Amino acid sequence: MSTDPPVDPPAAGEEPEPGARRRDLPAALLIGVLTLLLGFAFTVQVRNSDDEQVLAGAREEDLVRIVDEVSSRGVRLREQIADQRSALRQLTSSDSESASALEEARTREASLAVLNGTAPARGPGLRLTIRDPDDELRVTDLLDVVQELRGAGAETMQFDGVRVGLSTAVTGAPGALMIDGRPITAPYEVLVLGSPQDMETALNIPGGVVQAVGGRGGSVEVVQQPELVVDALRPLPDAQYAAPDTDD
Repeated sequence: MSTDPPVDPPAAGEEPEPGARRRDLPAALLIGVLTLLLGFAFTVQVRNSDDEQVLAGAREEDLVRIVDEVSSRGVRLREQIADQRSALRQLTSSDSESASALEEARTREASLAVLNGTAPARGPGLRLTIRDPDDELRVTDLLDVVQELRGAGAETMQFDGVRVGLSTAVTGAPGALMIDGRPITAPYEVLVLGSPQDMETALNIPGGVVQAVGGRGGSVEVVQQPELVVDALRPLPDAQYAAPDTDD
């Protein structure tokens, strides 16, 4: 038998020895965790029991009302989902329509730039060489060339390196002609985009451009081209009086 003297418990108000505190800490933690788990399980069981007791003790009218509320809530949720899907489809459709409208606007802008002469253009057409060895061609002769080509479907052209537009002016005297204030000299070179066959036919009709130029001692050489580049540009004038109409 051990003859060690018994260890008395710590008196009230005295701190336990450090070794005793280390031994008691795991036990305290374990007790705390078990207490929390038991409390949680008890709470869940009480809630479940309460719900079951409420439903078990409810009258038939109350049960019908509860079912109706749940059904109504489900209907509202389905309606909200349907509304959200409809809104998403509308947004997708609006984005698609906006993209199509933007693409259409860009296409029209490019076409107008070609017609106005503010952008280069490429396509089939004619190359004309107009010779005037005796300097007999007049302003009206060159205007007839431009108008005849336009009437035959010409989409854009440049005349001796000058882009022809809606406001193009031919001025000067024979031998000293000008287009939009820029002097030109024979032989004149005309590059025009459009249907090559239609434009050549129009130039060669009886009494047309080719015959009129020949009557003044000149000549017109017409060559069809599968692809030409019209790269002379016209400056885009600034509007002095007109402004975009933004009113609805």
